[in-house]
Order: sequence, then C-alpha cells, then structure tokens
Amino acid sequence: MDRQIKTSVPLTVLVGLGVQAVAIIWSASMMYSNIQANANEIAKISVRTLALETAVQGQAVSLARIDENIKAIRKSVENIALANLN
Repeated sequence: MDRQIKTSVPLTVLVGLGVQAVAIIWSASMMYSNIQANANEIAKISVRTLALETAVQGQAVSLARIDENIKAIRKSVENIALANLN
C-alpha cells in the first residue's frame, strides 16, 4: 500500500489562474486610467472655479460701489428736497 502524492497541477487550474491574473492586471490598468481622467477633470474644474471666484469677487466690489453711490444719491436728493421745503 505504497501511495504517492500526486503533485501535478491540472492544466485547467493553471489556465484559470492565468485568466485571473490577466483580469486583475486589466482591472488595475482601467482603474488607473479612470483615476487619471478624474484627475484631469478635477484640474479643469479647479481652473473654472478659480475664474468664477475671481468674477464673483469683482462683482461684489462693483455691487458695494453701486450701493455706496445709491446712498450718496439718496442723501443728495433728500438734501435737495429739504432745501426746497425751506
């Protein structure tokens, strides 16, 4: 009763492992490609956001100037109205 342990690996197991290895490599490369595409989109969005922030800041300054001009005009009109009453 001398039994030997069979140490050979079936060809289908090797092929299966090879297919899995190729699938893992393919998945990793697709993931890396997606990460690069997302990084490029983030960079574009960052540039657009910076431009929008600059525009909004300029509009805020213009709005403050307009508000001050309206206050000055209102005060002038009130002074003219008071002068006409006297």
